[in-house]
Amino acid sequence: MFDIGFSELMVIGIVALLVIGPERLPKVARTLGHLLGRAQRYVNDVKSDINREMQLDELKKLQTQVVDSARSMETSMRQEFDVARSAVETPVQAAVSQIEAAGQQVNAAGTAETPAKPVA
Repeated sequence: MFDIGFSELMVIGIVALLVIGPERLPKVARTLGHLLGRAQRYVNDVKSDINREMQLDELKKLQTQVVDSARSMETSMRQEFDVARSAVETPVQAAVSQIEAAGQQVNAAGTAETPAKPVA
């Protein structure tokens, strides 16, 4: 993190010993250690929160992509279904109308050829 060598730590320690004094130096060092530990935990918490937010953002993007692809798939399936239905309906409707016309011709020919039955 900080590029501090052993000799620089020795100089800092000697200056602290002279300024603070040998009686209060252990207490100050302990307090400084606690403060540095809290700072490191805070930095780690912030890093993990940022990572979590980034992952959440990536998941939201992925969800949006999946929803968009599902919608496009649904649209294409509906279009293909409509094309297939229209391709089947047109010949079927033509065949039904031909059968109805033939049935009407048969009915018309049947009533014209059928002689009236005498009433007894």
